[in-house]
Amino acid sequence: MSALFGPAGNCADFYAAGHKHTTEMPAFLSTFGLTAYEYQCGRGVRLSDATAKDLRAEAEKYHITLSLHAPYYISLASAEPIKRDNSIQYILDSAKAVDKLGGTHIVVHPGGLGGVSREEATAIASHTLQRAQKALDDEGLGHIHICPETMGKINQLGNFEEILEFCKVDERFLPCIDFGHLNSRTHGGLNSKEAFETLLDTMENVIGKERTKQFHAHFSKIEYTEGGEKRHLTFADTTYGPEPAPLMELIAKRNLSPVFICESDNTQTKDAATLLSLYMEAK
Repeated sequence: MSALFGPAGNCADFYAAGHKHTTEMPAFLSTFGLTAYEYQCGRGVRLSDATAKDLRAEAEKYHITLSLHAPYYISLASAEPIKRDNSIQYILDSAKAVDKLGGTHIVVHPGGLGGVSREEATAIASHTLQRAQKALDDEGLGHIHICPETMGKINQLGNFEEILEFCKVDERFLPCIDFGHLNSRTHGGLNSKEAFETLLDTMENVIGKERTKQFHAHFSKIEYTEGGEKRHLTFADTTYGPEPAPLMELIAKRNLSPVFICESDNTQTKDAATLLSLYMEAK
């Protein structure tokens, strides 16, 4: 298997070309040679049955693998039990939606620290994720992969080690490694071949070769401040990084097959095609 590449949501060029509905996205992506697309439910899971049916049919026609981003307001370690319960419901709603699309991956933001230490927050969030997986299993959605995402702000739950800890909760969990987020929260610390290599080695040591081979990924260049992530940029940026070429070389060299979703600011399709090109050159 090869790595898959595509955008998060719809880029400016998609609309500039006269397209109006997300169901037209698979055909658009196919012109770039892209093979993945992440449906955005960050502000709530609102996916009609008609749209799901049409998007799934078009994705199958053009061989596009679909994933889904769960709501941003999930808070796995909230001090309020009702918010943790609501978060489980949002994860379940996301799983139902991606299943309608024929996809198997939902990306989940862990949220804040809930006013406790990082260690306590990680333990609370792990328990919430365990309950979320049971909710999926109870609904016949055990085949859907929950993908906890590394976060970009230092005061958020979800550094690299915490995400790997979450993935110990259930062997079906896959990490969503957002390379731009990690580079932001380490103030440029993930922007070299050596740093990428260390990350991949660590992931393999903690969650094993099989899950490392098929991890989920987000990639974009991101401006950061002392507190971490500030805003997403495009690949035209030469200041912040991370630079994609060294990572694509390692993905090809190690024969890994992750799904790479590009989250550049309005150029996500074009930049996803750049990732694909770099990967194919390395292959």
